Amino acid sequence: MKTSKKASILKRILAVTRDLRSATDMEELLYRLTISACELTSSQAASILKFNELTNSLRYIAAPWLPAESLKETNVPLTDSMPGWVFTNGEPLIIQDVANDSRHFKEIDQGSNLTTTSLIAVPIQHQGDTIGVLECLNKSEDGNYTEDDVIILEMLAFYATLALANMDLENQISNKSNDTRGLDRLKRNFIAIISHELRTPLGLILGHATVLKEVVSDEHNEALETIIRNSVRLKEIIESLSSIDNIESGLSRIRQRSISVPQLIDEVIVAFKDLAVKKSITLKADIPDRDLYVEADADKITIAIGNLIRNAITFTDEGGQVIVRAESVTGNVKVSVTDNGVGIPIDDLPLVFERFFQVESHLTRSHAGLGLGLSVAKSMIELHGGKIWVESVEKEGSTINFLLPIKPPENISTK
Repeated sequence: MKTSKKASILKRILAVTRDLRSATDMEELLYRLTISACELTSSQAASILKFNELTNSLRYIAAPWLPAESLKETNVPLTDSMPGWVFTNGEPLIIQDVANDSRHFKEIDQGSNLTTTSLIAVPIQHQGDTIGVLECLNKSEDGNYTEDDVIILEMLAFYATLALANMDLENQISNKSNDTRGLDRLKRNFIAIISHELRTPLGLILGHATVLKEVVSDEHNEALETIIRNSVRLKEIIESLSSIDNIESGLSRIRQRSISVPQLIDEVIVAFKDLAVKKSITLKADIPDRDLYVEADADKITIAIGNLIRNAITFTDEGGQVIVRAESVTGNVKVSVTDNGVGIPIDDLPLVFERFFQVESHLTRSHAGLGLGLSVAKSMIELHGGKIWVESVEKEGSTINFLLPIKPPENISTK
């Protein structure tokens, strides 16, 4: 290739590069590549084919000269076709007289208004594997394809590689998204079935066990207490799963009213006094300023605070303490639940609010629960436009804090 011609082609390639960068999507990029290939090699038509694993053949993904119907329906075999030969061998191919080559796939000509007389094709390769073919047809003015044309197509094939690799990545992401949506549907259906099928019999068990407790002899009280205690725990698990799912699916709404945070904390502490006493844990509130109000859903904030207190009691050894504090912080009310329990390893801190996560296996074995409490609390706080976080030192204790805006953001749904 003469220096002047080489410089001219390089300039054109650079111009094509700038043009390709302005393409808004993969389909447009591939279309521009075929047009550029035609212009730079003086060809009548150009196309890009991609390997299809399902059919073990090549499919046209960009061929402006082909009718749209043929583009979608035509499978080019790897054997008995020139693009197939290029793909299989991973080498360029130049055919000056297609009519005398047995590899010519005649169905393409039959499905278009073009008769192929000459062909040049190069492999499109990614990380050492051939993934497609870039081809040009019918050199103009009865000319012959040259090695210079091969070089030009190989340059353009580089851009085609990026486009095809990106298409594969987008397909993978789309498939994973579809899989995720499918799993979400299964999850919601499962939770709905669990909630519906278990709530009624569980209510009957609790109801009958409570009645029996009043009439049976003392020797059966312990057994009934066990039934009631575990039934209540199962009910809490079902409610926790339902709460998270309702929030994620957008079904949960806030019944907003002005509530006293100190009063709410006092009520929750009373509810957990017996649990704390059983472990000889000191449970108390430390709220100097009792004039702390927020616009919020009292039931949901009660659930959040209750889950934090339950978690603190669970992971605090006998004789420890759990303190609940509240204060005003620049347009927010800050609530903190502090314990002097086992603490959380630093590597686990980012995971504590994940659903079903529990701190290390040895703690899981010694402390009951499914790891839903903190996840539910996080959902309840964030539903109000709040923020929740944890501070902890392993073997020294933890503090879980959350902020509730005194006036909730306007985008919070209360319907």
